[in-house]
Amino acid sequence: MPLRRDPTLRQRRLGAEMRKMREQAGLGGSQLARALGLNPTQVTQMETGKIGVSAERLRTVAAACDCKNAPLVDALADMATERGKGWWEEYRGKLATDFLEVAEVEGHASGLYTCTTTYIPGLLQTSAYASAVFSRATPLPTQQDIGLRTEFRMKRHQILHTQGVPYQAFIHEAALRMQFGGPRILAEQLGALIEASEAPSITIRVMSFDTDTFPGSSENLTFAEGVTPELDTVQMDVAHAVQFFDSPAHLSSYRSVFARLDAAALPEDKSREFIRSIMKEIEGRYA
Repeated sequence: MPLRRDPTLRQRRLGAEMRKMREQAGLGGSQLARALGLNPTQVTQMETGKIGVSAERLRTVAAACDCKNAPLVDALADMATERGKGWWEEYRGKLATDFLEVAEVEGHASGLYTCTTTYIPGLLQTSAYASAVFSRATPLPTQQDIGLRTEFRMKRHQILHTQGVPYQAFIHEAALRMQFGGPRILAEQLGALIEASEAPSITIRVMSFDTDTFPGSSENLTFAEGVTPELDTVQMDVAHAVQFFDSPAHLSSYRSVFARLDAAALPEDKSREFIRSIMKEIEGRYA
């Protein structure tokens, strides 16, 4: 079987979960290789996503590691049999891998939570707002790049509007007031937020400047729920990159962050009123 040159995030995650399974069993790579009748290099290649793993092999690994977590094993076996390519793959080679991996995480999520402090969450952005955000990037992208990135971001919206994945966004007041593209584009974006908040699968909560604390990172965060809690993923946007976290310690920490956000943010109805008040204030600047 030829080695994969660039395993996808999903393929790497499957391998990482197999490694966790082995480590929790207290087995070294050589020990697992002997139990499976493989050489240690093959175990390393499986755990880094360089080679594929069948559902049968996955279950054999789980048995060798004495893993009793049946829901997790079943979910990993399903991952091992995935063959279809996501819509984002048509952009491979056209956009940076970070863009594709964000869409890949969203595409396999059973629920999504976001927390943003500097801009409206990507899944809720209008085309004009998204284009304005991308036009502020450093180094400055070409108009063609801005158009491609905006098109990709708009396609990501299908996870909410077509597939109806439950989505909860915690948006800081600073993000509601940041004028990417000017007041008209912001007012249009705020109107779109209000409309989106009426959808049954979308919840929008605001963290106002009056909140006495801000529980969580100053970076923009996404928590993607997997089929089982062990397969949850945290995505953090940092300067010029996207980082993903899936260790039990990180997942526990960020579950706590979102629980605290839930306790501190304005209720849905008050959040909607708050966004509407800012929209009217912005509209007054160009009336």
